[in-house]
Amino acid sequence: MANNILNKLDGLVARFEEISTLITDPAVIADQPRYVRLTKEYKELNDLMHARSEYMQLLNNIEEARNILSTEADSDLREMAREEIDLSERRLPRLEEEIKLMLVPADPQDAKNVLLEIRGGTGGDEAAIFAGDLFRMYSKYCEAKGWRLEVSSANEGAAGGFKEIICSVTGEGVYGTLKYESGVHRVQRVPATETQGRVHTSADSVAVLPEAEAFDVVINEGEIKWDTFRSGGAGGQNVNKVESGVRLRYNWKNPNTGVVEEILIECTETRDQPKNKERALSRLRTFIYDKEHQKYLDDIASKRKTMVSTGDRSAKIRTYNYPQGRITDHRINYTIYNLAAFMDGDIQDCIDHLIVAENAERLKESEL
Repeated sequence: MANNILNKLDGLVARFEEISTLITDPAVIADQPRYVRLTKEYKELNDLMHARSEYMQLLNNIEEARNILSTEADSDLREMAREEIDLSERRLPRLEEEIKLMLVPADPQDAKNVLLEIRGGTGGDEAAIFAGDLFRMYSKYCEAKGWRLEVSSANEGAAGGFKEIICSVTGEGVYGTLKYESGVHRVQRVPATETQGRVHTSADSVAVLPEAEAFDVVINEGEIKWDTFRSGGAGGQNVNKVESGVRLRYNWKNPNTGVVEEILIECTETRDQPKNKERALSRLRTFIYDKEHQKYLDDIASKRKTMVSTGDRSAKIRTYNYPQGRITDHRINYTIYNLAAFMDGDIQDCIDHLIVAENAERLKESEL
């Protein structure tokens, strides 16, 4: 096992040295898309090089300590050698597991910010109310993580909550964490409008899309048709008098199907029309990137049995049962009974279990 891991790590040393030189080259720095890709790769390889140094040090420590045991008569030195072997041999298997995961190619999207979309599904008013509950849950979670969540657009439900709400989440490693939330979330509870006390089942869909950067997709901005309109709603007279809301239309040819689709995006997030235009354009990039990226996700999903973080977004992933105070994640048979805390944003334990399951699949695929 040790030789296998060391061989893989040794094979990366030349690439690490090459990238270390490239990222200081002015010509590479001037090519922003390439520079960004290389700096990401440099960081990943740098972490592996540190792990390689620690791994080699542990192997050397064990070898030197064993030499001391076989040649030294001094009891103090022998005791120190035994302690060194014990410490190093306990750390070694943990480090091997860490290195294996680092050697498995990460999802290149994991570091990206996201667009989070929550839509009320079956269940009418109750589905909209639950969409509001999910939005609050994610807001609390993002706040605890130190991430920034901004609402791009919202369509409120007649009895509260949202028929649809779209927001951006920015921070460190957002997509790599929130991607596990994509899918159908089912709620079982007695709605406030129910007079007989019967439990109803409703469902909402959550989509977590990696936010596209400017050079991820090619858009002909000259072909975008823009409209402006008065935003309406809360915000005083200014919102109603000034045409700060923007609407864009763009014809895009889907490379997977060859069909030309009209994309329509509205943004009323701020009172500043240029900012709304910028955010609408960002959503257009992300929409196109997501459509093109979906083939990659489908390819991964077809190879995996549990589809922990990818695949069919229409799949039911989690049930929130209020009468029992129960949360069940159907992908990994994870059940807990702390629904109140979960809806207050305490969802990290569930995500951690999903990450463990995903990593187990990735290791199986890589045969490490």
